Amino acid sequence: MTERARIEEAVAAVRRRTAAAPEVGVILGSGLGALADEAEAEAALAYGEIPHFPVSTAAGHRGRLVLGRLEGRQVALMQGRVHVYEGYTAAQVAFPVRVLAALGARTLIVTNAAGGISRDFQAGDLMIIRDHINFSGTNPLIGPNEDALGPRFPDMSRAYDPQLAVLAVTVARAAGVPVRQGVYVGVSGPSYETPAELEMMARWGADAVGMSTVPEVIAARHAGVRVLGLSAITNVVTAPEPPTHEAVLQAARALEPRFVRFVRGILRALAG
Repeated sequence: MTERARIEEAVAAVRRRTAAAPEVGVILGSGLGALADEAEAEAALAYGEIPHFPVSTAAGHRGRLVLGRLEGRQVALMQGRVHVYEGYTAAQVAFPVRVLAALGARTLIVTNAAGGISRDFQAGDLMIIRDHINFSGTNPLIGPNEDALGPRFPDMSRAYDPQLAVLAVTVARAAGVPVRQGVYVGVSGPSYETPAELEMMARWGADAVGMSTVPEVIAARHAGVRVLGLSAITNVVTAPEPPTHEAVLQAARALEPRFVRFVRGILRALAG
């Protein structure tokens, strides 16, 4: 079966539940899923109900697709994601993004919980992703290319839409929400980075590191979808204690109310 056929089967399953045509897709990362509960939902599907959709196994990822309205926009909200470290291929990780694009989304807001590499960062910061470094060792476009989905060699010189980044900064300033901008480096995980790896990433110019986002952004750009990336900085390299997943989730949940207000403000600005 071709990837396009798998996408069509997934779209058909969603369409049996709702005719909603999302304009914006939102991927909600670790501990950041509460935004989906605030939407005026027309349908909510567990990932296991959608053919070929990968199912979340990581803590902090509910694994539900919510379609409806939020801040004047038709949205599709992914309440949790999957990762390469769960045993999925990069193409499987990216599959939901292709489904969102096929449903009609032409803008993607992708979010994550990330570790701060920049010495200027503190736990609790919000970061607009300016660019990324793919250090995962894989790519969702490896293998035969289906031209109907996108070009063989997609341009990634503007992986994150500059206009969306400007809009996000404007929203943050108007709301009095401190926000940073930086480069995100994506790794496969699930082990956390060694001190030497973090030092190398800092020398590369990376500001934050995480185990997601990059495959989804590559697939979105392959499909011609513009992207805004947001990181919730849940831990920093200068912290005295090593990171744990439980601590990351706790920090993300503490950030969640401010994060939700920020994303709602961005959606409201897009609607305007």
